[in-house]
Amino acid sequence: MSSFPSMDVSTREQWMEIVEKTIDAQPRVARQVLAMVKGLSEITDGFSVDQMQHALQTATRAERDGADEEVIVASLLHDVGKLISVPNHPRIAAEILKSYVRHEVYCMVAYHQDFQGRYYYEHLGMDPNLRDQHRGQPWYELAERFADEWDQKAFDPEFEPESFEHFEPMVINVFAQAHSL
Repeated sequence: MSSFPSMDVSTREQWMEIVEKTIDAQPRVARQVLAMVKGLSEITDGFSVDQMQHALQTATRAERDGADEEVIVASLLHDVGKLISVPNHPRIAAEILKSYVRHEVYCMVAYHQDFQGRYYYEHLGMDPNLRDQHRGQPWYELAERFADEWDQKAFDPEFEPESFEHFEPMVINVFAQAHSL
């Protein structure tokens, strides 16, 4: 086991060992993310379904609409930040995904609240057209599709989503290897 009292005295060999062990431990990332999705089952906050059901419905809608695996997994995880902070949840979820999905998928999650605001911001005295500030971005259409076709519709207690177990292999696959650090 590599050991050093501070990074300024570490060696290349120690860092190579750390990198090797980190790569070997990568499956724990997917397990932790899946545990976060399960944790959403404890959050309802006045909605008609708990946040895990909302996540399953959103991911199911994305999958049935032909989305690719990264988008489906991001749809499942888009609200996991609510476990930490509701106001900051889009950025928290996006940062979890950032190293594992392409940039447009990261942005879809990071800015999804600006797109969702169309449906309720006016009730809160906020601008329901915040999505307009993102027009022209290469990821705009994906974020719009996510918000309008999958996310905002995913509070239906009668909707039958795919099971949590159905999405597990996708999460494991997406989190198998980081695209970047």
